Order: sequence, then C-alpha cells, then structure tokens
Amino acid sequence: MEPTKIKEGNNLINIIKGVFISFITTLILLILFAMVLTYTNVSEQTIAPVIIVITGISILIGSTIGNYKIQKNGLLNGGCVGLIYIITIYLISSILSGNFGLNITSILMILVSIIFGILGGIIAVNRKK
Repeated sequence: MEPTKIKEGNNLINIIKGVFISFITTLILLILFAMVLTYTNVSEQTIAPVIIVITGISILIGSTIGNYKIQKNGLLNGGCVGLIYIITIYLISSILSGNFGLNITSILMILVSIIFGILGGIIAVNRKK
C-alpha cells in the first residue's frame, strides 16, 4: 500500500473519531443541561441558544482530539468533522420530525458546526508537541 493511501486512511479514521467524540460530548452536555432545566428555574427560551453552544463546544472538542495526531490539513479535516456531524444530526432530526426544511436556526447550526470544526482542526495541527 502506498504511503499516501495509508495517510488518507488515517485521516478518515481521525475524522470519524472526531465525529464520534463530538457525539459523545454532545450527549453528556445535553444530559447535564436537561438536569439544569429540570431542577432549576432556567427558562425554556434558553434551549435553542444553549444547544447551539453545546454543538459548537462538542465539535471543537471532537475535532481537536480527533485530529490530534495529524500534522497538516487541520482546516480541512476539522471542517469535515463539523460537516459530517451536522449532516448526521440534520438527517436524524429531519427523519424523526418529518420536516426536511431549513430555517435560520438550522443555517446557524451548520455554520457553527463547520467553523468550530475548522477551529478544532487548526488547534490540533498547531499544538505544542
């Protein structure tokens, strides 16, 4: 097998690992937020902004950890983590709700996902070794 093919395979593994870590982080943070909503007087109007923040943080963490071993293309790999994450979430939520439309919140989520994925990839590539 050629060295470039091995590297490409590793990049794909890193991206999948980043998406998986992002999903796990999202799940943990959403459970914590659900407990806050249940046991405090936090308004339900905070749900949409908090979900956007949780998504961004989760993708940033997943993209950074998933791409930790790469030395270049952090921007591309991180963007892929964010894009795959949000496409997966969008498809699952659209199938469950039966609504495949885009609104301003959906567009904001897509932008946040890609931007935070890119930032995580950049952080991973530029870390001190």
